[in-house]
Amino acid sequence: METTETTVTFESLVRAEFAPAGTYLNTASNGLLPARTVAALHEAALLRAAGRPLTPLFEDVEACRAAYARLAGVPADRVAAGASVAAHTGVIAASLPAGAEVLTAEADFTSVLNPFHVRGDLKVRAVPLERLAESVRPGTALVAVSAAQSADGRVADLAALREAAREHGARTYVDHSQAAGWLPMDAGADDFTATVSFKWLLGPHGAAFLTVPEDFGGLTPVLAGWVAGEAPWDSCYGPVTELARSARRFDLTHALFSYAGLRRSLELIEELGVSAVHAHAVALADRFRAGLADLGHEPVPAPGSAIVSVPGLGSRQPDLSRAGIELSDRAGLLRAAFHLYNTPADVDRLLAALSR
Repeated sequence: METTETTVTFESLVRAEFAPAGTYLNTASNGLLPARTVAALHEAALLRAAGRPLTPLFEDVEACRAAYARLAGVPADRVAAGASVAAHTGVIAASLPAGAEVLTAEADFTSVLNPFHVRGDLKVRAVPLERLAESVRPGTALVAVSAAQSADGRVADLAALREAAREHGARTYVDHSQAAGWLPMDAGADDFTATVSFKWLLGPHGAAFLTVPEDFGGLTPVLAGWVAGEAPWDSCYGPVTELARSARRFDLTHALFSYAGLRRSLELIEELGVSAVHAHAVALADRFRAGLADLGHEPVPAPGSAIVSVPGLGSRQPDLSRAGIELSDRAGLLRAAFHLYNTPADVDRLLAALSR
């Protein structure tokens, strides 16, 4: 009985928040905005238009920090609020000494990689994702990887990676942008993690999070502005005299509207529970994988992932979009991403379209 009631609650919450115009299977690019989030964005815009104090919007930032901390499994004082993964990666890259080795996965998402490359004086080594843990060696300073690969949904073996990193004295940096919201997180097990909010966390663009160790892991807040001060409103002029004693010292100037909306999106994720979202999304992905096998197609192996990518079918994306089915073409791969608002009917409609 409990399972039935839980299912009904999950479905009723989702139905109340989402009404996509067609079959939307492109969360790996952009998540849909819940109705409550759209309403909060509207309210924030009206607040600004009326010239009223924006204090509630700053409160939204702190509510988002606390909610994300709960999802990530770390204290809120280890979470910094920013705008992009690339900016967070840049702060980490700036902390490394010249000549340090950074180990990465081949063809990982650019935001996880490029700041290390543009330094010009780091040794960046790329290996296949499946060989990442075994490739950590003495002298490796940092391992940087996405928890789930953007192009094909493969999920990194983070437990093995952490063990190898500890054995060789390396630190770990994990981008959860394609995982947070459907895949349970344990950010406290890594030195650094980052996440954008506009994919599986169902938020607007312009908000991102960074988690750091209690001792800040040797990072210097090179992008810090007034919001990074211990007393932000006393840090508006001249150099910041005292940086925040928490991870807020790594905050970037807040996109207030984005955080106003994101607060409601994170509330929905918490109401549903990541474990329930995970079970729902992966079940749909597995249904799609089984249907592909019946059609004679073999997706990129990514067991346990909510993302399914099929080689050779990327060219079908424009026709599918015209038919009201939204997916992505990534380097010739047709990428379907299943989230809480998707249903078995969405899977079956896609399979029927692919069979024609």
